[in-house]
Amino acid sequence: MSQDAPSSESPPNRIVGVPAETFPDERRVALAPANVAVLRKAGVDVIVQSGAGIPAGYPDDEYAAAGAKLVEGRDQIFKRAEIILQVRTAGANPEAGAADNSLLREGQTLIGMCDPLLGAGVMQGLADRGVTSFALELLPRITRAQSMDVLSSQASIAGYKAVLTAAAQLPRMCPMMMTAAGTIAPARFFVLGAGVAGLQAIATAKRLGAVVWSYDVRPAVKEEVLSLGAKFLEIELVKSTDGKSGGYAEEMDEEFYRRQRQAMMSIIQESDVVITTAAIPGRKAPVLVTEEMVEHMPNGSIIIDLAAETGGNCALTKAREVIVEHGVTIDGTINIPSTVPYHSSQMYGRNITTFLIHVLKEEALDGSSDDEIIRQTMVTHGGEVVNARVRSELGLPPLDNTEAGQSADDQPSDQPSAVGSESANNPEAEASTEPDDVPASGDTTPAEDVSDKS
Repeated sequence: MSQDAPSSESPPNRIVGVPAETFPDERRVALAPANVAVLRKAGVDVIVQSGAGIPAGYPDDEYAAAGAKLVEGRDQIFKRAEIILQVRTAGANPEAGAADNSLLREGQTLIGMCDPLLGAGVMQGLADRGVTSFALELLPRITRAQSMDVLSSQASIAGYKAVLTAAAQLPRMCPMMMTAAGTIAPARFFVLGAGVAGLQAIATAKRLGAVVWSYDVRPAVKEEVLSLGAKFLEIELVKSTDGKSGGYAEEMDEEFYRRQRQAMMSIIQESDVVITTAAIPGRKAPVLVTEEMVEHMPNGSIIIDLAAETGGNCALTKAREVIVEHGVTIDGTINIPSTVPYHSSQMYGRNITTFLIHVLKEEALDGSSDDEIIRQTMVTHGGEVVNARVRSELGLPPLDNTEAGQSADDQPSDQPSAVGSESANNPEAEASTEPDDVPASGDTTPAEDVSDKS
């Protein structure tokens, strides 16, 4: 054979690395063994830090059986892998994750939940190191991105677990019971926000036999709430729906929130459990439950604040703490999906696997893709912060759109709109204009069965 003959050998597989999570009390892992098998079929080699999956219920031998190589030492994962997959990284793990910065190298790719808006300074640090990063929180609200949507899958778990946590702490039973000792009235739940977490909370509370009310600024979700057997609180408030939010929550002025809180006072003071879910990407959570409301709640009632990590929807919430004020338990537990690590890892792994395969298919690691999913999730590349929203947070001027791979539609809008729940996405349309921050359809997780088959 001539030495000049073209080689028939295919290029080497990409190497993906999965290190153990370092965020405090984080029990999830970026890939479950089943996800490793999918990536192997797609021609991707996977290396996993030994023990990374154990907190989630996935032992090393399951990863090995799926085709992953187990590696001792975190530094070896970063040294050998071209692409790093994590659950909480960069701005989403600013303290414990800082040690990873020295392990990242120029040309390496980082994919995970990065909290790029609140952690914009951390993202600038990644750009300075020449790292290409993708923040999964920035996925556009379009139908073809739903199977990649980590916010949706994790929000559904948070809503489910919030109800179970409330029921366990509540000094009364949830269902109505007619007994020889008399009739027990059902517990009363009020769910603020009817997005993914809110709808899952409603469904779970109804299954426990509670009477459930819900409120959301979007009248369109009323039918979804009613279909689950809950009652919908209607409040006449003027709100903006200019269609520029891209499916994410936007911020209203304080007067809007004041009127909203006033209208909710009567139902909150009659509720045994209040579950709040309102969040705005890159901003402090709006205060919807005031101290005055808490004072009027029944003694022994519960507030589960799913927005605790960004300040909380209750004025008294303390992140990472469960406190009692005015006889009301206020639960500020953060990172609730991590308390159900087996299935949350399975769902997250499916999301990030689908996203990674899409990135490789688009050959997007060189930064040249015009695909909307790539364009909006890529935060850093080639030594620059390339995402328009993150650049705005950093006070940087816009990049040339053709160079940055971003369109004018990606520029952040200053137009305020209403805040409702933690989610918004219309699966019937290509892009939602409802104001929220994660998909709001009742089931936006992959069709794959994620139940425990063991």
